[in-house]
Amino acid sequence: MIQFSKQKNTGFTLVETLIAISIFSVSIIAMMSVLGGGISNTNYAKKKMTASYLAQEGIEYIRNMRDNYVLYPVNGTWNSFKSQLAPCNSGSECGFSTTNPIVISKCTSNPNVCKIYLDNGNYNTNSIGNDSGFTRKIWATTVSSDEIKIYSAVSWTQGSGSFNITFSENLFNWVE
Repeated sequence: MIQFSKQKNTGFTLVETLIAISIFSVSIIAMMSVLGGGISNTNYAKKKMTASYLAQEGIEYIRNMRDNYVLYPVNGTWNSFKSQLAPCNSGSECGFSTTNPIVISKCTSNPNVCKIYLDNGNYNTNSIGNDSGFTRKIWATTVSSDEIKIYSAVSWTQGSGSFNITFSENLFNWVE
């Protein structure tokens, strides 16, 4: 006797296919969201690290200026150095040129002096290259006759937020 068996249809129904596509789409969207957040966080970390280096560089420039005034009498003395920073008290932030000698100017009188420019991978304050999006301001407070506190703040905007980072260091008249 010959037996015929019914073949069962083993394919997916339309509803099963739609559910599978929606689950796949939701997982792809979630993965893209995580990737987008990761890229955004990476860009923020890169900008924050660059801002940290630029803020530290601001302190280093002022320290170098102090050393030139104190070590080389032709440039002046500790008091000459302090008088150069006098207009840069808290509330009157200044910028400086990265040329030699360093020229300090108030940001309110010349806003471009506080902008940082990017030229072939090098940052400068001399208006050479493109605006990097970073702004650096320095100011000083007098602690005593032989000590001042220098602040260096770098700010930038990213996305819809504004960010800043501030470093400070005390500089001393270490030469008698």
